[in-house]
Amino acid sequence: MKRKALKAAFPQTIPVMTGYLFLGMAYGIYMNVSGFPFWYPTLTAMAIYGGSLEFLVVSMLQTPFAPLQTFLMSLLIQARHLFYGISMLDRYKGTGRKRLYLIFGLTDETFSIVYTAPVPQGVDRGWFMFFITLLNQLYWITGATLGGLLGSLLAFNTQGLDFVMTAMFTVILMEQLKKEKKPYTALIGLGCSAGCLLLFGPDSFLLPAMGCILLLLALFRKPIEKAGAAA
Repeated sequence: MKRKALKAAFPQTIPVMTGYLFLGMAYGIYMNVSGFPFWYPTLTAMAIYGGSLEFLVVSMLQTPFAPLQTFLMSLLIQARHLFYGISMLDRYKGTGRKRLYLIFGLTDETFSIVYTAPVPQGVDRGWFMFFITLLNQLYWITGATLGGLLGSLLAFNTQGLDFVMTAMFTVILMEQLKKEKKPYTALIGLGCSAGCLLLFGPDSFLLPAMGCILLLLALFRKPIEKAGAAA
């Protein structure tokens, strides 16, 4: 059962693998040139696992100890995960103890796959989501560790490497658009994001966009589910 779920989960994570390995290496190199040994990016990749937050952790570790400021900043940066968690309430039901790790490992990219990827027939849903989550974190840990180890040997400008995440999300979106005959959820996401970007600007649009998406998905849940069932 587990092997079958792992075999089904791996192809779903290939776009994330290419992005996480590349950006994880950039993160490991960044930590290394900032004066930290290779096990620091490995440890943060295992414990924090927060993408953009991990890059910010580098500067946090170099400043005087300020737990309250660190907590508030981390909460604001990762606040979008509140919306992810609410969206996954139904999907994580019945997964047993695996749910604890599924909650911990829910990143932007993992949410995109777990929420939209169909569970193959005959594959356990809980293990399918578990292996998607686990594989994605292993990609990030591997990339961060390699970057930390190679950081002392390589010297190049890492500016612009974070664009790989945008490219990866574009690939995931295109794959989902191919599968859905009526892409209502994608249109809601694009419309809310574009509208909030125009209203609030690039630095403040994320939370309003997520709130708008969540509200519309809740209001039109039944028509969307009916359209998906018909397709």
